[in-house]
Amino acid sequence: MDIDNIIKGNKRFRNTHFPELAQRFDELVENGQKPKILFICCSDSRVVPDLIVDSKPGDLFVLRNIGNFVPPYKNDIEFHGSSAAIEYAVSVLEVEDIIVCGHSHCGACASLYQDLKDENDLIHVNKWLELGKNAKVDININSLNDKKRAKVLRKTEKESIKYQLANLLTYPAVVRKMKLNKLSLHGWYYKIEDGTISYYHKKTDSFKNLK
Repeated sequence: MDIDNIIKGNKRFRNTHFPELAQRFDELVENGQKPKILFICCSDSRVVPDLIVDSKPGDLFVLRNIGNFVPPYKNDIEFHGSSAAIEYAVSVLEVEDIIVCGHSHCGACASLYQDLKDENDLIHVNKWLELGKNAKVDININSLNDKKRAKVLRKTEKESIKYQLANLLTYPAVVRKMKLNKLSLHGWYYKIEDGTISYYHKKTDSFKNLK
């Protein structure tokens, strides 16, 4: 899809889908947004939050970034886009649930095993990928066959979700709301190839199919 198709797509949206949702949008404008869920997912074009959970406008407050990573809380006044979104969702919108949704065939997790060019064009990407380093398996995946390499990457993708959940617990507001039973955290893993979602079960340290 190129830019011309996107422009045409907006026209189709205004002529078909928007009229069906007009009343809902009017309510969202008049009453403001009141989503109950912060959905943290990857910027990967194959992951479409509203599509995979069949949500409607106003249902989800979505944070997308490379690798669905959660930067740990820092008490400074630098620019922190992802952290700001988390703070806003928890302290202003007062969401009741936070979902960290990883996915299969994640380019960010695969990049953990690659040597990206150390140059200014990727300076922020290389720094950002440090947020996934703890999930990396200490093995040279280039020495593995395709099946074993894929297995390592799938494991890395799931392990990363667990570390991002841990990073959420560095946010004072998140911990405070959880202690008051006003906030719950969830780790999800979306399989692009079949559309299924599994969730992280902390007691068994495993991912189980979402029912």
